[in-house]
Amino acid sequence: MQLGVFSISLAVKNLEASKEFYEKLGFAVYAGNPQHNYLIMRNGDQLIGLFQGMFEKNILTFNPGWDANCQVVPGYTDVRELQRQLKAKGVGFQTEADETTSGPAHFVVVDPDGNPVLVDQHI
Repeated sequence: MQLGVFSISLAVKNLEASKEFYEKLGFAVYAGNPQHNYLIMRNGDQLIGLFQGMFEKNILTFNPGWDANCQVVPGYTDVRELQRQLKAKGVGFQTEADETTSGPAHFVVVDPDGNPVLVDQHI
């Protein structure tokens, strides 16, 4: 099962303080909008999303169809197909993608320790 590029989405208390901290670890702002309280930071192929006031917990995030440069990966598995495969394996969902649509969609599952896993397709 190919879930796409991985990043961690961090629920931060202070966007600017978190940005400065991760810059010290070699990350640089790659995308996002501080006026909308989020930044995506990158160090090589490693991505970290910083989100202030958007959600309560840190989230493991996968983006089907994208590589680490947000470029389309040929032959990727659509998020709705991933959802069907996981349902067939008995995985429960916190939120589901609408399987009657195409294009951008997402679903959320929660691991046994309560960690949310977001599968978020942007294409």
